[in-house]
Amino acid sequence: MHAIQNTTHAILFFIIPCIFFLCATTAGAQETAGTLFTLKQVGTNVWAAIEPNGQSNAGFVIGDDGVLVIDTFITADANGNLGTQAARQLLAEIRKLTKLPVRFVINTHYHLDHVGGNGIFVDAGATVLAQRNVRSWLHSETMKMIGAALKPEQQAFIEALPEPSIVFDQGLDVYLGSRAVQVRSFLGHTGGDSVVLIPDAKVVFAGDLFWRNILPNLVNASTKAWIDSLDTLTKKLPDYTFVSGHGDVGKSQDVAAFREYLTTLRMLVADAQAQGKSGDALVKAVLPLLKEKYGKWVFFNYLAEANIVDASNELNGTKMVPHAESTTDPLRQ
Repeated sequence: MHAIQNTTHAILFFIIPCIFFLCATTAGAQETAGTLFTLKQVGTNVWAAIEPNGQSNAGFVIGDDGVLVIDTFITADANGNLGTQAARQLLAEIRKLTKLPVRFVINTHYHLDHVGGNGIFVDAGATVLAQRNVRSWLHSETMKMIGAALKPEQQAFIEALPEPSIVFDQGLDVYLGSRAVQVRSFLGHTGGDSVVLIPDAKVVFAGDLFWRNILPNLVNASTKAWIDSLDTLTKKLPDYTFVSGHGDVGKSQDVAAFREYLTTLRMLVADAQAQGKSGDALVKAVLPLLKEKYGKWVFFNYLAEANIVDASNELNGTKMVPHAESTTDPLRQ
């Protein structure tokens, strides 16, 4: 079981980006020349940057007096060297559309594929904002997750990543002149996730709370809380466009389909546990049932077994998840 968990970590941050690195340079160029992603307009002056093959997404909002960026990518070459090429290209695409300053970056969570380009935007004058746990976990939990596979040059890259300089607990509102952007915290994927709403465009950047037709990484996840969060999002935002953390742009019904995956996974694992199965026997019992419905989803062959293990550990109370630091605010103690 530990081998499966370690494989998940390696796949998440290095193997999958490396496998698809060469594909990304070609596939992205088909629609957005010379870039690693496809730029899609999802509302008035609201853009989603969609990486191919299920890699992480980003986006930006242009307001009256500035730009707000949502997530900042990571790039990796075939040797696992980490870089900021996609973030640099995202900044270049923004510059083509507006001369307004990039004022803010929102990190939807701490995982490396969503924060790796922070420094590019900080150097351009942006302030990084995120849920409080992102600041606590960005360096420590990332290196802990990669573990023994961490190379010195990768460690140096991670240690140099700018942390959010403004943090919040439940959410905040950001104004780009008269344009409101609402950032709200939800539980599920990491314990420090946020969604970014642009109400006047009816668009929400859901980060990794939404994977469109893609199996998710559950390393830090609490699937019960995650399902509850997705219920809220689909009920409160039925007519919004949802920008996923991985995969294409979707609607509320696509979010509901992803919610159904998490529900199905929990049900199948719970049923196997009720039959006395555990370990490899549980994985072998659940995997073919899960494959019947979700075998064609991206990353199934990479992450299905790990998803089963993570769900099993969560249900039996042995899953390890990062814990937030205790507050030092004397008014909150």
